[in-house]
Amino acid sequence: MRIEYHRTLIADTVRNEALFAALKQVIRKGETVVADVGAGTGLLGLMASKLGAKAVYLYEAAEVAGVAAQVLKTNRARNCHLLPCHSTEMHDPPQADVIISETLGNYALEENIIDTIADARKRFLKPGGVIIPNSIEQFVAPVVSDRIHRELSVWTGIGHDIDLTPARIMSFNNAYVRSLKPSELLDQGRSARAWDKIDLTRDAKSNRKGEAKWTLGAPTSIYGFAVWWSAGLGSGITLSTAPDAPATHWEQLYFPLERPVNAKKGDTISVSLRSTSSEAGGTHLAWTAVHFDGKGQSLSRHAHDLNKGWIP
Repeated sequence: MRIEYHRTLIADTVRNEALFAALKQVIRKGETVVADVGAGTGLLGLMASKLGAKAVYLYEAAEVAGVAAQVLKTNRARNCHLLPCHSTEMHDPPQADVIISETLGNYALEENIIDTIADARKRFLKPGGVIIPNSIEQFVAPVVSDRIHRELSVWTGIGHDIDLTPARIMSFNNAYVRSLKPSELLDQGRSARAWDKIDLTRDAKSNRKGEAKWTLGAPTSIYGFAVWWSAGLGSGITLSTAPDAPATHWEQLYFPLERPVNAKKGDTISVSLRSTSSEAGGTHLAWTAVHFDGKGQSLSRHAHDLNKGWIP
């Protein structure tokens, strides 16, 4: 068990305060039953307890459940009940008025939040109950800085008449967790597009796909794409991993292009993104960019797939 990972969650005050505010909106003292799915060290469950929840059920399948048990005991949280299993494995689960599940990754869906919340909603959320988060919106923006591209291009120019092209190709078929500045994005990130919207209060597919495009107002070199998300937690409460949002322990994802797109004014750049996520198979990502001239003629196509980035 890596307690250091959980320390980064506890240290993320932006995350913690947003989730606390969301719980405060919906908990009625002495009445509300809360299910904390993916409870970790028990922080959110304890927040619900302190806000007056009648009962809190904490689901945690990983080894950190042992830490959560000690934390609950230390805090004398008698209304908190630890269930050391994955919520989907619980037979005849206690019914809850509120489900909270902060199972979000740098790529929003990498912890399988869609299927986890769907199961909880169907099996143990009371009619009229509340889900936190209730929605996820994913955004994409072209990256116009060559900073990360230069980092990934280390395979070339190694000298000694050695060609490492196969390794270079694999590097450019990976997605990277990086912090990007608005200044590194097209139009300072103002032209970011929403490529995916998920309503977690309804059935949604864990396989996602979307597209975005930009017509350029000036000559621009594009080196890849930045992806981030925003989660709706309640009325007026959101949590965002955008480059210009308050910093959290999450970062953006960088989807590289092996060859930069050098576009002229009036050209259009499109990107399609695809992801599949499951408990058994993990997360797979693929992205394809197409460069069009001002007349709509395709000039180049750049297809990338995470499966090409793994060492066989």
